[in-house]
Amino acid sequence: MQTLILIVTLLVMMGVLALIMRAVLATEGPEPSANAPKTRSKVIWSMVVLGLVVSVTSLREWPHTQAGGDALVVNIESGQWWWDTDTTEIPLGQQVEFRVTTEDVNQGLGIYNSDMQLLVQVQAMPSYTNKVVYTFEEPGTYQILCMEFCGIAHHAMTYEFDVVEAGA
Repeated sequence: MQTLILIVTLLVMMGVLALIMRAVLATEGPEPSANAPKTRSKVIWSMVVLGLVVSVTSLREWPHTQAGGDALVVNIESGQWWWDTDTTEIPLGQQVEFRVTTEDVNQGLGIYNSDMQLLVQVQAMPSYTNKVVYTFEEPGTYQILCMEFCGIAHHAMTYEFDVVEAGA
């Protein structure tokens, strides 16, 4: 489905580009008719409607925003310059819904593996809870780092948790 949407989008973009090039390069020919502005308007509106249809039909739920019914909920709170969670151990292979908020300024929560590769990120905002869903496939120690400059101690805003095998 995504390939089809990509192909349709590319065809529409090529059609628009062809129309623009035709208009720009037209130097000879008869004078435009009195209906030319109406025709041009119809073409433009048709392109807008087609673009909207393609955009709306390509919308879908992202896998990192909708948790399944058996997801582990982990609440993460933050503030200048700290993170706090309601657990420090997460079961391996368990889908986790992180619910993230902050008490004062905006924070950018990034979860990194031991190789410091960013796995998932979400914005933490005062008086609002954002959610992000992730399933850890490897056991180990993971870090939460702030991804948005939040003040003088931003560099020290770290937190660690462990992903452990069930029964360990």
